[in-house]
Amino acid sequence: MDFEATEEQESFRRLVIDFARRELAGPPRADGRLDRARWRSCARVGIQGLPIAAEYGGSGADAMTTVIALEALGYACADSGLVFSLNAHMWACAYPLQRVGTEEQKRRYLPGLCDGSLVAAHAMTEPGSGSDAFALGTTATPDGDHYVLRGSKTFVTNAPDADLMLVFATTDPSRPLAGICAFLVEPDAPGVAVGRPLRKMGLETSPMAEVFLDGCRVPASAMLGVPGSGVAVFTAAMERERGFILASAVGTMERDLERCLRHARERRQFGRPIGGFQAVSHRIVDMRLRLETARLLLRQLAWRVDRGQPAALESALVKLHLSESFLQSSLDAVQVHGGYGYMAEYEVEQHVRDAVASRLYSGTSEVQRNLAARLLGLDG
Repeated sequence: MDFEATEEQESFRRLVIDFARRELAGPPRADGRLDRARWRSCARVGIQGLPIAAEYGGSGADAMTTVIALEALGYACADSGLVFSLNAHMWACAYPLQRVGTEEQKRRYLPGLCDGSLVAAHAMTEPGSGSDAFALGTTATPDGDHYVLRGSKTFVTNAPDADLMLVFATTDPSRPLAGICAFLVEPDAPGVAVGRPLRKMGLETSPMAEVFLDGCRVPASAMLGVPGSGVAVFTAAMERERGFILASAVGTMERDLERCLRHARERRQFGRPIGGFQAVSHRIVDMRLRLETARLLLRQLAWRVDRGQPAALESALVKLHLSESFLQSSLDAVQVHGGYGYMAEYEVEQHVRDAVASRLYSGTSEVQRNLAARLLGLDG
């Protein structure tokens, strides 16, 4: 296995870093809404189109190139909410659309999802479901050549700014798995209402809201996949999302490590640099260890995906390890910086608040362990 970046991948990595430092610099928006100007800038450099075929407006990049580019974005961009919204847009919406969409659906939506003119949202979670993702109360009732959607969704990333939503509903509540379907819904359609933006502990610039469906009538052609294929659509999207959504966090971990190394060499206490104290140096060594293992697991997953090998177990392990590593290393970065690490001006504390969510979205750490156990034949 060769996980080293090629010359072309390394060149693209440097391009993304230079772009992010130049065009994504400065404080993020303070109102919790998506920065559409930055969103379009990311599209111009090709971020949103990375996993999408060239015929639909993307670059058709392989998985290894994609994760290397996302690592670079996380390394150089301080707007972590924007980065998260980009990932949610790509993996939970654009990817399944390319994978199972009709030719008409793909040509209608994918170019805009790649060029930055459209923002997508994934609407699966409901107030009473959470980790029990398929326990849906949202229904899709056939009505001639249309379906009528009724129900509500919550924790919908990008919803306040979305131009397209991937909505999951069941056509038969008595058969919850067999009846689940996925629909492409435009938020301005009659019967769709997006709630006020929800306030969060972290990722403030990644907008989130509830979505209410009250008699929303959509054509049968809006269904993504075939009737009853919603579970398969969701599962495939989540496997790719859980595997790659934290690629950017690897870059953030690298930035935090570099910051801690500088601080440990420059900050003096008791007559010497604090890096000379084991209480500090051992934390930094552990941060380096987590960074290296996270990157290796991520690139191994990309290597498998590029070769068409099964990767469900590896995706769960990547999500579990990267989320736990991201949180612990961000906590260590605060400790290394002491009181300065707790101050908002130093950015370090922001990463703690962002990292907490990584253990929740795309399946909690507990869900990832359960999934990995089942794939290892330990489900009893």
